[in-house]
Amino acid sequence: MKLTPKPRDEVLDEAPVTKIATDGVRAWFGSTEVLKGISLAIYQQRVTAIIGPSGCGKSTFLRCLNRMHEINPAARVAGRILLDDVDVYGKDVNPARLRRRVGMVFQRPNPFPTMSIQENVLAGLTLTSTSSADNDALVQSVLQRAALWDEVKDRLKKPGHDLSGGQQQRLCIARCLAMAPEVILMDEPCSALDPIATSKVEELIHELRKDFTIVIVTHNMQQAARVSDHTAFLFTGELVEYSPTDQLFTKPAQRRTEDYISGRFG
Repeated sequence: MKLTPKPRDEVLDEAPVTKIATDGVRAWFGSTEVLKGISLAIYQQRVTAIIGPSGCGKSTFLRCLNRMHEINPAARVAGRILLDDVDVYGKDVNPARLRRRVGMVFQRPNPFPTMSIQENVLAGLTLTSTSSADNDALVQSVLQRAALWDEVKDRLKKPGHDLSGGQQQRLCIARCLAMAPEVILMDEPCSALDPIATSKVEELIHELRKDFTIVIVTHNMQQAARVSDHTAFLFTGELVEYSPTDQLFTKPAQRRTEDYISGRFG
């Protein structure tokens, strides 16, 4: 049985603009090759979902996009990843500055336990010694964008770790937004959340796509169908199929894709 993507509130009539282009991206942990030549275009102000079974390379691909893969001393990458036509692995590219442009939201909410809600929002700026003209205004702005302001505005000095799981994840999204990224990478951001918190994060993704390019790794195919504009299916480190989400879930071009989304394997 094929999944039916959720209808959009607006029709995306304009031709998509490529924000990130990957060309033959390969990645290793030691001698183990986990990505085997991934080439695709990630479009500006669109949501791209990466699906596939566990161990297929989804999270590794995501981490290659902002050079977090190379933090592991046993890891290496080959191929090209172009952000606005500039190779992010070029010798003149500063990884820390790249990660400001291409932010990351992780699988499990990770607010800093010793910091207040407000300090958590500003943590990225603090760690990079970046100043804001008005910290209070910035905190309010990004918490509003993360649909969290009304829930926490009277307890900004309270520990961020005291929030519920779903609130913590939206706090982490606000922390990412405070860095003014152009691209937001989300690595299974709802896997540790209950259905209500998941719905709130999905609604947030839908709103953020109006201003940001979003790439989400998810093991939940229903979620990919609900939130994304394009979907890539990875299997054993290879790109099997990449197409508009409605096409991939209703009329896949590859038999392996149809088998996966119908639950026949994976």
